[in-house]
Amino acid sequence: MKKYLSILLAIFVLSINFTSMHAKLLQYMSSIHEFSQKEIEMIQQYFEPISFSKNTVIEEAGKVPNYLYYIVSGYLRLFYLDENGNEVTTHINCPPGFFTSYSHFISETVSDHNVECITACELLRITKQDLDHLINESQAMKDFSISVFQHSITYNENRSRELSALNAEQRYLKLLKDYPEIIQHVPIRYIASFLGMKPESLSRIRRKIIN
Repeated sequence: MKKYLSILLAIFVLSINFTSMHAKLLQYMSSIHEFSQKEIEMIQQYFEPISFSKNTVIEEAGKVPNYLYYIVSGYLRLFYLDENGNEVTTHINCPPGFFTSYSHFISETVSDHNVECITACELLRITKQDLDHLINESQAMKDFSISVFQHSITYNENRSRELSALNAEQRYLKLLKDYPEIIQHVPIRYIASFLGMKPESLSRIRRKIIN
């Protein structure tokens, strides 16, 4: 009997966590578009809650990305290996938001990027097939997906402009201004790579700012 009650308690706690995870997704989505109760139920049905530990690669280079992820908590990075085998970080998230090797997920093509959990992460994930089904069944979901795609394009354009127009110190200061919490959770080597510099260069910039 005691074992049975423990199992029921574990299931109850798990269901609360999953409900909370979906609530954060729906709050984020509803801030952009309105969704009917039926659409909300479909979203809850197709977005699967899942957790990963620190340093877990959840999408591998050389494969078609399996999922689009909504980040409830934690930090992810997108990275590839250059011709010398060095890791190059091209994107780091600041929650909330969606994350994957986006263009390859949408086009269902092989990606040269890995998706890795920098920290322990709580995520909601959806397959391309299920996402397509939601979009076909819901105009609001279709409009929301277009908004996410447009945001992705704008982000990449702004990032390219910043990398070319700002010097290393300016890039770092802008990152701290926009996402001040990132330095507490993401290793310096990943931040340096993301900003297009070597870790030792970023360390010098940080010492200069502190002093």
